[in-house]
Amino acid sequence: MNKKTLVFGASLNPSRYSNFVIQKLTSRDIETVAFGLRKGVVAGVSIATELLSFKDLHTVTLYLNANNQKAYYDYIVSLKPKRVIFNPGTENPEFYKILKKHDISFEVACSLVLLSTNQY
Repeated sequence: MNKKTLVFGASLNPSRYSNFVIQKLTSRDIETVAFGLRKGVVAGVSIATELLSFKDLHTVTLYLNANNQKAYYDYIVSLKPKRVIFNPGTENPEFYKILKKHDISFEVACSLVLLSTNQY
């Protein structure tokens, strides 16, 4: 099953975890899309700088801190992902409540660890 994933807060910097996760997802043949502040390409994935209507998302994996997430609550909910992963440093109890209200599951976990341990 392809778990199409949106990497939210994607970075072109190869030392950033969001960059690593794009590489790991694509190496596992998981369809990957990305949103970030700067346009560019990582592992063949174009980073969008506009809020696009991504379709059929399974997972949104977050790489923005809680304060920076606020502006995107409605957008992420509108995408209707099956789950949202809050990576270390992105924990956000306020957003958890919003996701629960919209029947969107969430995990506080590291996407890289989930991928490395076949729990993604």
